[in-house]
Amino acid sequence: MLAVMAGVSVANIYYCQPLLNMIRQDMAVSEFYVNLMPVLTQVGYALGLLFIVPLGDMINRRRIVLVNFSLLIFGLMAIYAAPNVHLLLVGSFVTGVCSVTPQIFMPMVSLFSKPEEKELKTGMVLSGLLTGILASRVCSGLVGEWLGWRAMFLIAAAMMLVSTMVVYKALPNVPVTYRGTFFSMLKSIGELFVKFPKARVYSIRSGFAFGSFLALWACLAFRMKQAPFYQDSKTVGLLGLCGIAGALTASRIGKYIARYGVERFSNGGVALMISAWAMFYFGGSSYVAIIAGIIAIDIGMQFIQLGNQSSVMRLYPEATSRMNTIFMTTYFVGGSLGTFLAGSFWTLWGWNGTVLAGVSLALASFMTTLITKKS
Repeated sequence: MLAVMAGVSVANIYYCQPLLNMIRQDMAVSEFYVNLMPVLTQVGYALGLLFIVPLGDMINRRRIVLVNFSLLIFGLMAIYAAPNVHLLLVGSFVTGVCSVTPQIFMPMVSLFSKPEEKELKTGMVLSGLLTGILASRVCSGLVGEWLGWRAMFLIAAAMMLVSTMVVYKALPNVPVTYRGTFFSMLKSIGELFVKFPKARVYSIRSGFAFGSFLALWACLAFRMKQAPFYQDSKTVGLLGLCGIAGALTASRIGKYIARYGVERFSNGGVALMISAWAMFYFGGSSYVAIIAGIIAIDIGMQFIQLGNQSSVMRLYPEATSRMNTIFMTTYFVGGSLGTFLAGSFWTLWGWNGTVLAGVSLALASFMTTLITKKS
């Protein structure tokens, strides 16, 4: 159930990506302004991670999920009914803030799994989450072509209403592990960030990698609209299916992290991501190269995320929600940076600019490992 709910809820922050061209034309705004929609969604998600996810240590997680899902319905309806780009961006921000539920589920899995099964079961939930991301792009691309981009967000709001009822009936109450005030809890997150240098390394290098990953999806719809492809949002959504390799990887590689070490997993992931960007640069006009690149960048991203995220929560099992907050907040700040850089570089230099942004962020992830290892 957690894996399915993770996929359904996280999908909301990715529906817009294949639809950016349609939204831009309907709202009569530039590519830069419509690109602020995924940027604000990612920023909102990062803030939700910082202020909502750590509440899982001090407030019943079931209650948090129900409130989040209810507000998420409001955000999606605001996007659906938006008469102008301003309300569209507000709805995107609210949707991002309230889509953090999978990161409430992750600590639950880590907390109640046997030590030898933590990575395996975390990988199962992550696999559900990734499937939701992939399905969201395919679904929004198809719905956008058949019914228009607004219909996708109305359907999403209806799915969240059903999800709210399922959670109300099925999600159990979970005992809290932190006694204190909200502000003392936020202060403790900063203290944990300072206390565990490994958490900083794991989080920062994953954030840079996620920025590289999202750089692709921020501008792929724009690239596919150009020669020689001239494709619509449906095709961009279908390309998301290529990333199913990443979802399958996440469900299977968890048991190997302890054997080979998180550092090797991270370096291997970065190598895959850089190879993917090389394919996008040298074969940017070929479907074969783009599909191969999508597969490589998805698998590389899952190597990095699963290894580093599970390692962060292992550092302090008594505070899994707060440790996950450190990781995921940094992770999505990096994602927002990647989305913003890709959009800005696209405006300046087109597809080559997007490749430059992606490669730079992947290299920054590797350099984080290299510099901290030497120090």
